[in-house]
Amino acid sequence: MSATVEIVSFGYLHAPEPKAHLTVDLRQHFRDPHVSPELRYMTADDAPVREAVMSTPGIAALVEATAAAVTAFASGPSAGPVVVADGCAGGRHRAPTFARALAARLRAAGHAVTVHHRDLDKPVVQR
Repeated sequence: MSATVEIVSFGYLHAPEPKAHLTVDLRQHFRDPHVSPELRYMTADDAPVREAVMSTPGIAALVEATAAAVTAFASGPSAGPVVVADGCAGGRHRAPTFARALAARLRAAGHAVTVHHRDLDKPVVQR
């Protein structure tokens, strides 16, 4: 079943998580590119960040599982868009990369998808 899907990537350190039907927290289980000095000031707009995130064990499987969950939500009896929020610490590396991969997977399955990166362009959080 095809659905309209809204994906919002965000950073937990900037503001509370957005309201969503499904929220994916990437902070604890997946390596943060922020810890690598060469990646810290880059974002998901940079290929080395995307490569680092997507090569992390478990990320591809989580994209697939999240896509399956979206399809399950879309199969329900209520109409309306499915909103997915995915967050990491600062919203510049893991979350936007994951959001883009999920969007590509969902579009390939026939869903209409919009993506918003709430915190991608915010300054690096010093921690």
